[in-house]
Amino acid sequence: MSEIYKGNKDNKEFDLFIADLNGNLRGKRIPASGLESVMTQGVKLPQSVIGFDNWGDDVLGNGLVFETGDTDGVCLPVYDEPTSVPWAESPRGQILAMMYNMDGSPFYPDPRQLLVRIVERYKALGLTPVVATELEFYLLDGESEFKRRPEEPIISDGNGRRLSEIDCYSIDEMDCLEGFFTEVRQACEAQGIPADTIVSELGPGQFEINMQHTNDAVLSADHAILFKRLIKGVARRNGLGATFMAKPYAKKSGSGMHVHFSLLDDTGRNVFDSGDEDGALMMRYAVAGLLNHMPESMMVFAPHMNSYRRFQNGAHAPTFASWGYENRTVAVRIPDSECEARRIEHRVAGADANPYLVLAAILGAALHGIETKMLPPEPIEGDAYSLSERYKALPNRWELATEAFKDSAFMREYLGETFVRVFTAVKEQEQEKIYGRISDVEYEAYL
Repeated sequence: MSEIYKGNKDNKEFDLFIADLNGNLRGKRIPASGLESVMTQGVKLPQSVIGFDNWGDDVLGNGLVFETGDTDGVCLPVYDEPTSVPWAESPRGQILAMMYNMDGSPFYPDPRQLLVRIVERYKALGLTPVVATELEFYLLDGESEFKRRPEEPIISDGNGRRLSEIDCYSIDEMDCLEGFFTEVRQACEAQGIPADTIVSELGPGQFEINMQHTNDAVLSADHAILFKRLIKGVARRNGLGATFMAKPYAKKSGSGMHVHFSLLDDTGRNVFDSGDEDGALMMRYAVAGLLNHMPESMMVFAPHMNSYRRFQNGAHAPTFASWGYENRTVAVRIPDSECEARRIEHRVAGADANPYLVLAAILGAALHGIETKMLPPEPIEGDAYSLSERYKALPNRWELATEAFKDSAFMREYLGETFVRVFTAVKEQEQEKIYGRISDVEYEAYL
């Protein structure tokens, strides 16, 4: 019996999966008897799986289906051992994988491969990104998943009370869901996910869990993608639903994914630290890159039609490319911190975005700013929303963001021609499907 199998002898099955461009997990469930083969040889999947639309349908315009004969790629595990799935009804493990071409070369439409390549560009400069993510989500009544719409009021807590009012940073709200959050902590520990603080957010039934920072950006994205699966799994086990949808309620707070990052040099020194509150010139270069490429990156940060409902004045989501110190109304915030912990907080992405692509776009834009020594405008003080008319707005509709992405020279250079082609085709097919349907509100208004 192999050492791998010995460490997982209680598991009857294993899920091996990759993340597609939408961040949906695609893969196979394998019996325990196949574990050793899978860990050493991987699993074949059609390369077109990476470019499925959000419903898991082929995207014929992405160049990965008929043009290639729908050829296979090989999905190889990214870690030496599987992790457990604590919320599964019967003992089961999971294996995160990454897709390669059959000759062993990287398959660059794979979103994890794209982030790996960006991190390698930093390494070539002697720099290491240190990253942490913050993910917001809503807990829902269990009925919501079956009805495919969120029920209101939001959820019942353990005492039968409905969480229907805003109660931001409430300890009592978390106490009422103690069983759920205890299981979340236990599952995170079992899977090696470094969950840190838990807070109740602006929406009733909305919560945020922050990840501890790590000096491995790809690992940080792994944590985020696995955490989203974990939250949904533990919620179902507790008779609840959970969603990372950007805006599940029209008049309630949206859910975002904020990203904190700094850069270390070969000596372990934070290159954003200048010894004062302003931060180093390197930090300003990075900020300028982020602002400059934010419009063309919006489709990564806001990949779905619903994503754009978050971006409203006064809704804690930025509407134009802006930055400032200790200011939560801007897109790029420099948090108040000790000088050696000087970092950038990127506040644009929704919780519905693919963490690999979000980090690749953020780190890629910052890198371009550093490489070209861009300088940002003066930081904004006070309410950025009150200044929105003075600045060019970020793309505020799905199709506008798609066009900006499609025409982006930056995206082609830093994330690749193939990625731009495939992701554009995915979004254009999704738009065709959604805009081809007549909504309930149209019948109510016009029939």
